[in-house]
Amino acid sequence: MELIQDIYNLDIKVFNYIAYFMLCWGFCNVFILRFLDAPYGRYSRQGFGLFVNAKVAWVIQELPAFAVPVMLILFFDFPQMSKTPNRIMLACFLIHYFQRTFIFSFLIRGGKPTPLLPFVLAIMFCCGNGYLQGGYLIKYADFGPDWSSNPRFYIGLILFFCGMFINIQSDHILRNLRKPGETGYKIPTGGMFDYVSGANFFGESVEWWGFGIACGTLPALAFAIFTTLTIGPRACSHH
Repeated sequence: MELIQDIYNLDIKVFNYIAYFMLCWGFCNVFILRFLDAPYGRYSRQGFGLFVNAKVAWVIQELPAFAVPVMLILFFDFPQMSKTPNRIMLACFLIHYFQRTFIFSFLIRGGKPTPLLPFVLAIMFCCGNGYLQGGYLIKYADFGPDWSSNPRFYIGLILFFCGMFINIQSDHILRNLRKPGETGYKIPTGGMFDYVSGANFFGESVEWWGFGIACGTLPALAFAIFTTLTIGPRACSHH
């Protein structure tokens, strides 16, 4: 029994260490990205390794965040997965990454190739985050017996799906900025672009803050903070 408790305590520490590392990585990004635009998408450039096709890069780098939780569910049996709120929040996480991996990636139109360095870093992040979010929800997240009457849970869910809608709508607007044959820069309008210049980034931030609020766990909140600190500077560069 004591050995089982020791393993439990060690596992919890691993999740906490990954969450704290994510927070540190996010705060480092704030300073680095003030002086260096992350070299992918419109800022893709030489000097960061071989280039990977944009669609291929997006599919491969986003896939671990979807695949790791799915494998945990398929190959391991954890009691927390019998609880409704854990299933709901894990479903939210998987829905997002299913859309990013299998839908968004294949809708990319002529995206610039991704250099190898940001591609590898994205794979590493999605592997770690897939284990962090999925594993914690499957193993340890406890929403309590009164979760169904907790307004925080529902507020978080509303924010999550509002953010997802804004993110998907904004990506659609960006993909359809130019008519066939048109070139040059065009300012996006419509949806949240009428209010903020980086509506897609705004939507994703709202989405993960909703996830963090609904879960109320260190891993989920660390991911929300990391997302804001990482795509915030990119939104400023776009602006």
